[in-house]
Amino acid sequence: MGGIDVVAADKQALNTFVELPYRLYRDLPHWVPPLRIAVKELLDRGKHPFYKNAEAEFFLARRDGQTVGRIAAIIDRAHNSFHHEDAGFFGFFECADDPAVAEELLHRARQWVFERGAKLLRGPVNPSTNYECGMLVDGFDADPQVMMPYNPPYYPSLMERAGLRKAKDLLAYASTPDRVQLQKIEHAAKRVYAKTGVRVRPIDMKDFAREVERIWKVYGAAWSRNWGFVPMSREEFFLMGKEMKQILKPDLVLVGEAGNQMVGFALALPDVNQALKPARGRLFPTGLLKILYHQRRINSVRVLALGVVPEHRASGVAAAFYATLVQNARKLGYKTCEMSWILEDNALMNRSLEVMGAKRYKTYRIYEWS
Repeated sequence: MGGIDVVAADKQALNTFVELPYRLYRDLPHWVPPLRIAVKELLDRGKHPFYKNAEAEFFLARRDGQTVGRIAAIIDRAHNSFHHEDAGFFGFFECADDPAVAEELLHRARQWVFERGAKLLRGPVNPSTNYECGMLVDGFDADPQVMMPYNPPYYPSLMERAGLRKAKDLLAYASTPDRVQLQKIEHAAKRVYAKTGVRVRPIDMKDFAREVERIWKVYGAAWSRNWGFVPMSREEFFLMGKEMKQILKPDLVLVGEAGNQMVGFALALPDVNQALKPARGRLFPTGLLKILYHQRRINSVRVLALGVVPEHRASGVAAAFYATLVQNARKLGYKTCEMSWILEDNALMNRSLEVMGAKRYKTYRIYEWS
């Protein structure tokens, strides 16, 4: 067997970088192929706003002329400036079941970020914790929900054999109607809102730009103390809002206000992965029709963001937000709900979800290598 070559992917080779998982994952029944056009937009270092405050290099691993792995090496200046840290990141990791290939890829990413001043390598993040991040280490028997990753079961062992160790686990919870006592959580939510004076309403779609502006400011205040938090530029946040606008339901985007001040927000999205999966990553010639057809059959939502400003954090408003989202999702006809991701050491939120009847069913891991 020939040696392994790890080379930077030039513009021409970027298509090979994008295509690799479609070959590696073809026999995995729970993988949801992302739309190729969306992946290419996220990797576009010239246009995507993430790269205005970051730099990245994309590498391909080849053996005997065949591509057997890929990785992105990332320096996220927004993260390092905020956390006063010299960290480098890796993401978009895909690899054949071969420890030697994984080791070569990770060594190359580590070398690249260390050459630029990093003192550790952390990941996977695609390309930061504001996007898909973490490696699935438990819960391989279910499809990933919208904006959550999936990977083969052998990936964690590749990380460990290469010398990486756990930095943090991210948890995903699931709830179904038979597990949730709706009257109980409705009562609890009303009690919290009455006690705090916080009013909760759906997002105003007629004033969407202004709403996103206010949410962006709360986002920075609410998540600033969280492990792994990365500030988003206004341009980056608005782009994400524009993309989500196409699929969101107003009753699943909640704004919390005390007086005239926004003190928190919660966001749940219909699990569009259920509609994307049959398209196999392509919009044309028939992918768009498949998405539109299967979109009507979506029966699950994912709660993917919930933030409360520090002065209201201990009041129980966050749990009340979750309760209201579950209640609204039920009224809209959704049958299941995923809450993800939650930091493993966020004891208050983990306990609150368990009390509401949610069950932990997936674990994702961020690795680190110094």
